[in-house]
Amino acid sequence: MKKIFALSVLLIVAFLSNQFNSVEGKALTGKSHIIFSSDKKAADFKLKTLEGKEVKLSDYRGKIVIIDFWATWCPPCRKGIPDLISLQEEFKKDLVVIGISLDQQNTIKDLKPFIENYKINYPVVLGDEKVVKDYGGISAIPTSFIIDQKGNIVDSHIGLVPKTVYTDQIKSLLKKK
Repeated sequence: MKKIFALSVLLIVAFLSNQFNSVEGKALTGKSHIIFSSDKKAADFKLKTLEGKEVKLSDYRGKIVIIDFWATWCPPCRKGIPDLISLQEEFKKDLVVIGISLDQQNTIKDLKPFIENYKINYPVVLGDEKVVKDYGGISAIPTSFIIDQKGNIVDSHIGLVPKTVYTDQIKSLLKKK
């Protein structure tokens, strides 16, 4: 199973390397893609932070959740993190962002300093094969899912998403409350 997960990560790297035109890389902005139809129940998960704390999606029922699959070595992921930090701060009563890191053994050592350097204000957990499979086999990163207060996936995106896309979706879900 670990070989399959490692192969998946390699495929992601190969895919992403084809998306970049320079060393800095071009973000996949505007390449949003709905992976699930509306109102599909989001798969619950129990993943651990670097400190060993368990984070479960079901702990956030009643809040809007943005799940962000990412890695420290991914330029579009790094570019989108300040927006996620800002959204977490702006909507802290009604929203939680959960970063699911797909970093592997060779980059996992970079995760803690990365979180501290970026001042990430939301939970970051270590992804595993099961969560990748449960969320459609993540074909590229960043990939994000917006989950409503009832635990349904209402939107998903592959690539860097402008902050306004998230803001509009959050405000729409808050009106439905």
